[in-house]
This record gives sequence, C-alpha cells and structure tokens, in this order.
Amino acid sequence: MTPPEQNAPPANQSPALWEGALEEARSLIGVPLRRGSQQWNTEAAPDSVRHYCWSLGDENPLFCAPEYGSATRWNAALAPGCFLYTIDTTVVAPKLRGIQWLYGGTEWEWYKPIRHRDSFSARATLLEAVEKSGSAAKTFIIQTGEVLYTNQHGELVSRALGSTARVPRAKARDGLNYAPREAHRYTSDELEHIAHHIEIEELRGALARDWHLVAVGDTIQPMLKGPLNITDMICWYAGGGHSYQAHRRATMHRKRHPADAFIDTKTGAEDNPARGHAEQKMARDVGMPGGYDVGTQRISWLGQLMTNWMGDDGFLRKLKVSLRRPNIFGDVSWCRARVTDKRIEDGIHLVDFDVWIENQLEEITAKGSATVELPAQE
Repeated sequence: MTPPEQNAPPANQSPALWEGALEEARSLIGVPLRRGSQQWNTEAAPDSVRHYCWSLGDENPLFCAPEYGSATRWNAALAPGCFLYTIDTTVVAPKLRGIQWLYGGTEWEWYKPIRHRDSFSARATLLEAVEKSGSAAKTFIIQTGEVLYTNQHGELVSRALGSTARVPRAKARDGLNYAPREAHRYTSDELEHIAHHIEIEELRGALARDWHLVAVGDTIQPMLKGPLNITDMICWYAGGGHSYQAHRRATMHRKRHPADAFIDTKTGAEDNPARGHAEQKMARDVGMPGGYDVGTQRISWLGQLMTNWMGDDGFLRKLKVSLRRPNIFGDVSWCRARVTDKRIEDGIHLVDFDVWIENQLEEITAKGSATVELPAQE
C-alpha cells in the first residue's frame, strides 16, 4: 500500500477560481445567513469578557473587574466594542467551497456601550462580491457582509461591515504566492527596547481625557504587540473564539463539507485549512509567507489602543481597519494613531484618528480610521 504521505492530494484541496465563481459568490446577496459556526459567545458574561481581554494582553479594569466598572459613569463593567467578534466573527463569505478565506477588514460602528451580562442576537447578510487582482494573487474575490448586533432589549448596539478575500491556495492556478519569510531574529538591545515599550503601555483609566485638550496632529503613545508566537495564538483562540471543530464534530463537518478539509501530508489525515495560523507548513500550502495571525485579532489591538487612550469616560464610536499584509510569527506590531480632526456633532464631542500598525520592517500591516467620543469640561 502506498504510504499516505505519498498520495496525491485530492483535487478539491487547491481549486482555482472557475468560470462562474463570481456569480456563485454573489448568489446569496441579500439572503439572511445561518451563523452557527461564526459564533463563540452569546452574551457578554464577565468571564467571557475577561478571557477576550486577556487574549489581547488587555487588563483594563473597566472590562475585567465588575466591581470597578460599577463605580464608573456607566454604573456597570463594560466589554470593549471588538468583543462582538466573539458574538459573530463578521466573516460573511458563503459558497466557493475549497477557496481559502483571508480576512480583509472591518468597518465598525457602535451605538451603545456593551454592559456585562448583555446578550445578543446577530443578523448577517451578504452585501456584495467583487473580483480583484493583486501582486500576491492574480485574481481573487472580495465578499462584504453586514452584521447587525441587537441586545436583549431589542436595541441595535453595533453594525459591522466585514470583508473577506476568497483566494485560491498556493498550488492552484494563479494561487496565493507570498514569498517565504523567516521569523525575525532580534538582538538583545532590540528585545530590551521591545520590553521597555510594553512595560510603559499607557492605560488612561479613571483620569478623564478632556476633548478641549486634544489637538489635531497629536499622536498617541504607540502600543506594542509581539514578537508574535504560538502562545499568543492559543490565548487568542481561547478568548477571541474560532470556527475550528474537534474530534467527532470535526469529522462529521468534513463529511458534510469535504472541501472544507485539508490533507496533512505527514499523516494523510484531514485537518482544518486554517491551521496555517499555527503552523508554517500549512501556511505555505495556503500561500502565506509563514504562520500568521488572525485578522480580527489585529483589529482588536487597534481597538485596545483607542480604549487605553480615551479612558473610562470615553466611548469608541467607529473603527474602520483594512489589513494590508500578513503578520507572521516573530513579527512585532507597533499600533499607532494620529488625531486628524475634532468636532462637535449633535452636542457630542468627537475626535477622529488615522490608525495603523507597522512591523519591525517598517511595513504597514493594517491601516484605517477611528472616532472617539470624549467628555468636555465647560
């Protein structure tokens, strides 16, 4: 018998985009979608919120300590806005079996704070699918969906537009093909510099930040994440959630959806193609430069940057982030923001930002904008 590792992979492991793929990707536009596999939590339970925050390295007591939150102006502990990724991932990408998902970004808008014990229903609808071309993949499809988050009182808490790239894997015709990149090796001085900036991370907390004292052109003290490692990813999955399935649930899912599996060439057994987030070999089979992070994780870092800066009395209204390039194991991510405008809208004092993340190679890996509501002393 031929050993499993010598078997040719099934044809559905790396299909190319076919004629009519765009029409298939658009076929469910406007149709309410089932979301079972995209849901990790159903409510902002204190433990769930704390585990999500810890997955980011965030120990903000407004989110993690119920007794602290009850003494703030909110009269309750809160969850950060991006916690809603655990209620629904915002990945709205139906059809195109066997074509890899790569998360592209989110446009968030929050209307109400998320209090501990709030429960949610999420309604997801595909809005659009368009064909694109790029340097790492000749042709791919971007699917954009809307997710509406409603709390137990019937109040619309948030609206998110999530974009997902559907990209043929590396072995497909015109598949994803980033050049391999080894993990960065840091000098002792670089590691000391990294540790220092992690230790001095700013958390505004109870000290109110006054809108009047913010100026256009101000930059926020950068927040540093990394060097990214497998432990960071395990913590993210524990708190931020995932769509993986284990044991019998995984076997039965692959039986129903055979194109959602990928063959482990060492064992010949099937596994989840998203294992590239934890393993370099699988990442290279997908076409990525190495083991890589989860896009919603990186966007959550920028959410933390803003909540750290604004303090307990602020409210993050909007966060729009597009992911520009992979963030692989060993990379450091500098989360940055600059004030671009300040204004009063319907009596609410708002500050607008450019936000971005750059790695140790000074490459921009994510870029976008944010809007924060601040208190204003007369």
